[in-house]
Amino acid sequence: MTTYWNWLACSVGACLLLGGTTGCRNFPRKAVASIDAPRELDKIMHPTYVVEAPDILLIEAYKGVPKPPHKLEALDVVGLQLADPIPNEPLQGLFTVDLDGTINLGPAYGGAVKISGLTVPEAKLALEKFLAAAKLKDPKLTLNLAQTRSVQRVSGSHLVRADGSIGLGSYGSVSVTGKTLAEVKKAIEVHLATYLLEPEVSVEVQGFNSKLIYVVLDGGGSGQTVVRLPCTGNETVLDAISQVNGLNAVSSTNRIWVARPALAGCAPQILPVNWNAVVGQAETSTNYQLLPGDRVFVASQPMVRIDTYFGRAVAPLERLLGVILLGSGTVRNLNGQNNGNGNGNGF
Repeated sequence: MTTYWNWLACSVGACLLLGGTTGCRNFPRKAVASIDAPRELDKIMHPTYVVEAPDILLIEAYKGVPKPPHKLEALDVVGLQLADPIPNEPLQGLFTVDLDGTINLGPAYGGAVKISGLTVPEAKLALEKFLAAAKLKDPKLTLNLAQTRSVQRVSGSHLVRADGSIGLGSYGSVSVTGKTLAEVKKAIEVHLATYLLEPEVSVEVQGFNSKLIYVVLDGGGSGQTVVRLPCTGNETVLDAISQVNGLNAVSSTNRIWVARPALAGCAPQILPVNWNAVVGQAETSTNYQLLPGDRVFVASQPMVRIDTYFGRAVAPLERLLGVILLGSGTVRNLNGQNNGNGNGNGF
């Protein structure tokens, strides 16, 4: 037992020392109040956004006409107009090629006609021949390609994959990581130019998944909770903590700081946060604007940490004493029963 008590004394002493040092020093030794750090009312513009995995890009194709000769396929849209239609039965407008490769002209003109696999001139001749067979005298059609399925293949949300590329369906993949949005737009258009005629697209970031900030809530010796938040360019310390539902019961309002990473060989920047002034007095000098990679660290109350460490130190002793008390109680009960049985036999 002497060894255990020596270990217990050392553990309690370490807890008290830790609590004393953390109580006297609110922030890490490298803490600095930088006058250059952007704040709530003095924010800076982020540099040009660079796409990385796993961002999500929203791409819209404004112009996606296939290079001729294009053969019509399902979901293509054609514009059709008949010069001399049946009275009270006009035949004009946009028609979508159905999944079976046909367009429906309506019952007055004989129903569906298959045009998939044909070029636009071939489809025009096929339609005129079909209408002539439906007893329409010398039909004259105007037919053009209004929209192709290629636009649908390109438009939509695209995840930047781990290899830094996005998929464009049957048009293959394009590498986009490390590029700005303007460079991504150009790369996609150059790639699509192999298949389409002068393609035009727009690119926006739909999911900011690669630029992150972190909120770390210390549990006072019971672990730490790390919450990852997207950095969209305007967040402050108050914004970040509000997104994790505020401080928890063991958080210290006097020991909060922003740890800003630096390149290898350079010391990270530590920015102390006066939380009570930020929330109670609308003080903006320490409500820093957060940049990608920042860690908002919320330390725990020193007494909570001391209590946790002390509880861990005494827990083995409590278990040992519990076993001893349980054993001694069991022995007394057994002795009492044996004595009772012995007295009864004696009578």
